[in-house]
Amino acid sequence: MAFIQVAVPVPLRQLFTYTHDNALSAGVRVVVPFGPRKLVGVVVETLHKPESDIENSNKLKAIESVLDDSPIIDEVLLKMAQWLWQYYHHAPGEVLHAMLPVLLRKGESAAPTPQDMLMLTEEGKQTTADTLSRAPKQQACFTAMAGGALLASQARKQYGAPAVKALVEKSLASIEEVAPEFKSGSWLATLSVSEKPVPDTEQSVAIAALNRQQGNFAVSLLEGVTGSGKTEVYLQAIEPLLRDGKQVLILVPEIGLTPQTVSRFEKRFGIAVGVLHSQLSDKERLQVWQRAKAGELGIIIGTRSAIFTPLHNPGMLIVDEEHDESFKQQDGLRYHARDLAAMRAKQHNIPLLLGSATPALETLNNALSGRYAHLQLTKRAGGAKSTHQHVLDARDQPIHYGISQGLLTIMRQHINAGNQVLVFVNRRGYAPALLCHHCGETVMCKRCDRPYTVHKAQNRLQCHHCGGMRSMSNCEACHHNELVTAGTGTEQVEQGLASLFPGVKQVRIDSDTVRGKDKLHQTLEAINRQEYQLLVGTQILSKGHHFPHVTLVAVLDCDGALFSADFRAPEKLAQLVTQLAGRAGRASKPGEMWLQTHNPHHPLLQDLVHNGYGHFARHALMERKAAGLPPFISQFVIRAEATDSSLAYRFLQDSKQVFHQQHAIALNGPFPCLIEKRQGRFRFMLVCSHEKRAPLHNALRLALPFLQALPQAMKVRWSIDIDPTDFS
Repeated sequence: MAFIQVAVPVPLRQLFTYTHDNALSAGVRVVVPFGPRKLVGVVVETLHKPESDIENSNKLKAIESVLDDSPIIDEVLLKMAQWLWQYYHHAPGEVLHAMLPVLLRKGESAAPTPQDMLMLTEEGKQTTADTLSRAPKQQACFTAMAGGALLASQARKQYGAPAVKALVEKSLASIEEVAPEFKSGSWLATLSVSEKPVPDTEQSVAIAALNRQQGNFAVSLLEGVTGSGKTEVYLQAIEPLLRDGKQVLILVPEIGLTPQTVSRFEKRFGIAVGVLHSQLSDKERLQVWQRAKAGELGIIIGTRSAIFTPLHNPGMLIVDEEHDESFKQQDGLRYHARDLAAMRAKQHNIPLLLGSATPALETLNNALSGRYAHLQLTKRAGGAKSTHQHVLDARDQPIHYGISQGLLTIMRQHINAGNQVLVFVNRRGYAPALLCHHCGETVMCKRCDRPYTVHKAQNRLQCHHCGGMRSMSNCEACHHNELVTAGTGTEQVEQGLASLFPGVKQVRIDSDTVRGKDKLHQTLEAINRQEYQLLVGTQILSKGHHFPHVTLVAVLDCDGALFSADFRAPEKLAQLVTQLAGRAGRASKPGEMWLQTHNPHHPLLQDLVHNGYGHFARHALMERKAAGLPPFISQFVIRAEATDSSLAYRFLQDSKQVFHQQHAIALNGPFPCLIEKRQGRFRFMLVCSHEKRAPLHNALRLALPFLQALPQAMKVRWSIDIDPTDFS
């Protein structure tokens, strides 16, 4: 009898021992009894010990069934999972389940799923395409099938469902279920590099440095100003890897960046690119996972969770826009994909490339200290000029829909010249608050103690913290019906610009308007076709998009972030402003950016406008070092929330006492989170820090059993966030 250590998907920081007739390989899935339930677990280890060595061995339950013939999680990913649950102090079962596609978590087969293939019948093989000359789509589909069977779903998408149906009804084609055969390196047969631009001196240096790293672990920061051609460096650096049959995994921060990145890589190399993001169906995600694991895909591009994709023959990992906050998971397993990429690259012994115009201070510090290679691109590609940045003093100026008179004049000049103008507003909806004109009462979400955001188009109020909605009605305090909005959102700016610039076509891009598959991609394509002159949007517009016809970026109300309690707020604002500036003047037309503010002399804005992000970031690192803040110390946060605020506070107070008994680490708090109440729960945090990482993690490891045994531990929701990036 073998004793099997299984990671079961429950929130307990331990493995569970089961019995089985035979030893099992680490990485295979098994079905195990867990209380009254049957759960899909992952084997971590087989213990070859006599029963007497295992306490209460006669009480151990047996594994019910083994789902896989061979491991679906390879040795490298299994080592990464072990590092994950140790570093983030998380439940092993939840870590391993997070690494698997949803269908595999549910116990579905890991073997390639049979697919509906459209292929020629015997009659079709004896027919010529000329007979279909009156039906061009049928003819095109028929001709494509002559070169081999087509995936039925893709054929319907490319040639239209009616054309496919007609070919089947004419008995020229049939749809048959076929189990796909995935072959490692199969892209080599179709790999053909299209014409590429000649890199400039800085790009050539970066490409040469990356080529020298092939086959060895190294981390490089590619710090390039916006529009400097970082993607071109990626393309030319991975070309020799693809020719050698190596795979490349590229992480991007947003779904919106995926289509343009995918099309650029497909166009350059002429091969299929695997795509992984949250808008895919479970079946589609599983298929990409299977193809990547088998080595059939040369390039895989995805968002944060794509870091868990298995690779048959890895050659390089790339994290684009590495500074972006979306790479940090903010609930459940709170991992950072950038840090995980470094760990995975080390395990595979391959290079990792981190690219950004505004690198995170942690990454920049590693580069400046020599821990990472530091590659720099200081000039825009193709001779494009850098965007000129200006501060616009909004004091004592008339304000129309959140836009000052002076800014309107500048916008009018660019619009009259036939160029595009991007207006950035960091709030969606019509207005961030609604108040009574009679008594002054603000309409609040009682679950979050925050004002409702007004969505005028839908005639409703919505809380952006808990998602709660209600209709706009009379004031609850005095019952008057005269309600007025306060503040400005994208919807109000869009409405205002329609009256200020009649006849000028505009588009609003925020999470309310780009819902639905491919909606954002279609809108971005329409912008580049110059169908719109005015672009109004939130941070979705700031992330890496190429707008060759935008010559002006106007930022409304950047004052909020200047006075935040979060020590990372200046860094986040500087990154946002710099990324936004990079959307203008990317082609032959020069661009400019105007920051509308009531604090024009604020040192952060002045430093950014006159010296750029590079100077700001290096100065910010000096400030962080003097203040004893990350990246010069390590931190973790214990958060607690409860409907009774005293319970959450008392739990953290008791937790603080536990740490006092364990180690001399710095403890700050407990104090309220920046958003104190959300979804009816009061939220508090305890910030723990130390100059070195090891003592901090040892203290937490020793303290965890005591924290779990505290009287309030079962009465509150609590979690641990290692290396926190968000204190809201």
